[in-house]
Amino acid sequence: MAGVQTAVALREAGYTGPVTLIGAEPHQPYDRPPLSKAVLLGESEGSAFDVDFEDLGIELRLGLEVTGLRPEARELDTAAGPVPYGSLVLATGAEPLTLPGSEGVPGVHLLRTLDDAERLRPVLAAARDLVVVGAGWIGAEFATAARAAGCAVTVVEAADRVLAGALPDEVTGPMADWYAEAGVRLLTGVKVASVEPGLVRLADGRELPAGAVVVGIGARPATGWLAGTGVELGPDGSVTTDDRLRTSVPGVYAVGDCASFPSARYGKRLLVHHWDNALQGPRTVALNIMGGDRAYDPVPYFWSEQFGRFVQYAGHHAGADTQLLRGNPADAAWSVCWLRDGALVALLSVGRPRDIAQGRRLIESATPVDPAKLTDPAVPLKSAAA
Repeated sequence: MAGVQTAVALREAGYTGPVTLIGAEPHQPYDRPPLSKAVLLGESEGSAFDVDFEDLGIELRLGLEVTGLRPEARELDTAAGPVPYGSLVLATGAEPLTLPGSEGVPGVHLLRTLDDAERLRPVLAAARDLVVVGAGWIGAEFATAARAAGCAVTVVEAADRVLAGALPDEVTGPMADWYAEAGVRLLTGVKVASVEPGLVRLADGRELPAGAVVVGIGARPATGWLAGTGVELGPDGSVTTDDRLRTSVPGVYAVGDCASFPSARYGKRLLVHHWDNALQGPRTVALNIMGGDRAYDPVPYFWSEQFGRFVQYAGHHAGADTQLLRGNPADAAWSVCWLRDGALVALLSVGRPRDIAQGRRLIESATPVDPAKLTDPAVPLKSAAA
């Protein structure tokens, strides 16, 4: 997503020089969100971007892995030989974490690529017992698809609650009930001890039958190949950029899941593994490559479709001093608002898309809000501006 959008944004901004898009996968560039939904369930054969690369004069070099970077020569090392560059944009994304001890075990799957989704499609069609490791966003989305396919699903989470690394307990508590409503068995506070064909052993001694195991325990920036190149990496493996998305190496930018950037809005460095970041960041990179001087400081946004609900989130709630509920989590639609110094800084919405649209504008403007109006779901969010 980030690589394609950068190439397209360069053309839209009037760049007339050669643009080359290199990707390790052999497929035409594709969108990832449908992989855990329509593609996985066989409702779509793929999710290729509707972009005429030839018409835009963008050269695609697919199935080509980049193995190294030599900044002094302004060249990339690839299996097909060196590739020179004038400006370079790193958009290598993230790679899923694997479950220790599960490598090479038959029936263990990840869900990150088109090939992953295609391998899992017949697994779902067989309607077998499935074990999902990880009750995060991807675990919930896969469990949703598996139940839609008629599979028996057990989700195992090492933390004591769902989405433990993403949201506070008061928010995730109601979300845990969604699993049972959908007929999914949820086991929290228990680790996987081992995986073998047809079986998952838990640390507490329980054994789960598993026709297949899907691991969704997070992802890490795909930046290992940059070690020793002079490109600064953070402790989380992300490429460390400045607020213009420039790396520590002249002429090299980074965008999307592989890059962290300093946010003046939130007073900290952010690493955002979501689709909207891979859409917005490239526009900043393209303008700056062409001589512009635009800072990148978005209001992060993402969505998730799970268990018949449309969940959206905007902003960054870490550092908030007030949390307010808007509506009843027992109902089909509700929101949670986070404030700092009287202004909205983050918003989670379940089935209230209008709250997100209006809330993002309030976050962007840092407008003080009236808490009484904010907590009344009958009052439009935009009317809460003080």
